[in-house]
Formats: sequence, C-alpha cells, structure tokens
Amino acid sequence: MLSRSTAFSDELSDDLRSARVYQCDASDPVSVERAFSLVRAELGEVDVLIYNAGSGSWQTVEDITPEDFEHSWRVNALGALVSSQQVIPDMKERGSGQIIIVGATASLRGRAKTTGFAAAKAAQRSLAQSMARHLGPQGVHVSLLIVDGVIDIPRTRKMFPERPDELFLNPDDIAATALFLTRQPRNAWTFEVDLRPSAENW
Repeated sequence: MLSRSTAFSDELSDDLRSARVYQCDASDPVSVERAFSLVRAELGEVDVLIYNAGSGSWQTVEDITPEDFEHSWRVNALGALVSSQQVIPDMKERGSGQIIIVGATASLRGRAKTTGFAAAKAAQRSLAQSMARHLGPQGVHVSLLIVDGVIDIPRTRKMFPERPDELFLNPDDIAATALFLTRQPRNAWTFEVDLRPSAENW
C-alpha cells in the first residue's frame, strides 16, 4: 500500500495480513520511483497495480490558479504514468499483468467547478486508453474503473449527514469489481467500467 501519508495505511495494515506500507507522493516522480524500487527489492515484481490516487480543486476556470491546476494533473495523470512505467517492463517480460486506474465521471464531462479535476481525470482516462491499446497485445490488461458517487467512509458520512444510505458507494463492493477485472479471461477483457449507486443522478 503506497500513500503520501502513511498514518491511515499503517492502521489499515493491522487488519490486512501480510500488508506492507510505503510512503509515496504520487505527484512527485522521484518519490514514486523510490517507492517502487523498495517494493521490488522487498516484495518482488508487481502483478497488479491499482492506481487510486486522486486530487482536485473545486473552482471555476476564473478562480483556479495555475498551481492548483498543475497539482491536480500531477496527481491524477502524471502519477498514473510514472507508477505504470515502474511495473510495465516486468509485466511485459512475463506477458501478463494488471493495471487498474481508478477514475471519475468527471473524465467524461466538466462541470463549472471541476476545472482542474475534470481536465486531470480526462487526461488520466486518455492515458489509460492509450496504455490499454499498446499493452493489451503484449499480455498486460489495463482497465479504467470510473467511480461516480460518494464513498461510504466516516469522513464522507460527516460531510453528508443527511445523504441517504442508498446514495453511498460501499468500498468493499468497489474492491470486488476491481478484483473481478483482474480475473477476466483475455478473450473478454474490459477496458472501462462505471460504478455508481442505483439512485445516483448521473
């Protein structure tokens, strides 16, 4: 488990047998390369990469700063690129591997206050599609998991106390879909799958 701040990951690792935690800032290529070097040295080659880093500033095109715009792009798109580059050589050599990039519906359309986030997620989606087309014939399955909705975790429950239960996405169910993607036969690979609550207005 790679994360910018390891406090939550350390706590989570207590419940996950054999889990290892590594510090990694997805917006910094040097940090990403260092983390994956440690992973390879301590755990070996990566079979499955799930890129779930995400960041955005909720501002209009008139309000957003170039720094905020760039940061969103660095986390969502550049981080996905550099992380994937760390695992692709070994996957290609084996002729197998899974790269799942967790995206957002913002990659499909921009709303007024998603200037930085939507642009970054759109770049991420196009990157994933390019990777899938290039790497698929070489045995590496690249897929995009678009999550549309609010994740059911304590922080979001506090943010949306009046939101009904049916409008929250269960993390375990999202994980089950990611696991399914890693087990698909090569003759029926999925590139893009959307996940949203049945009651979500999309």
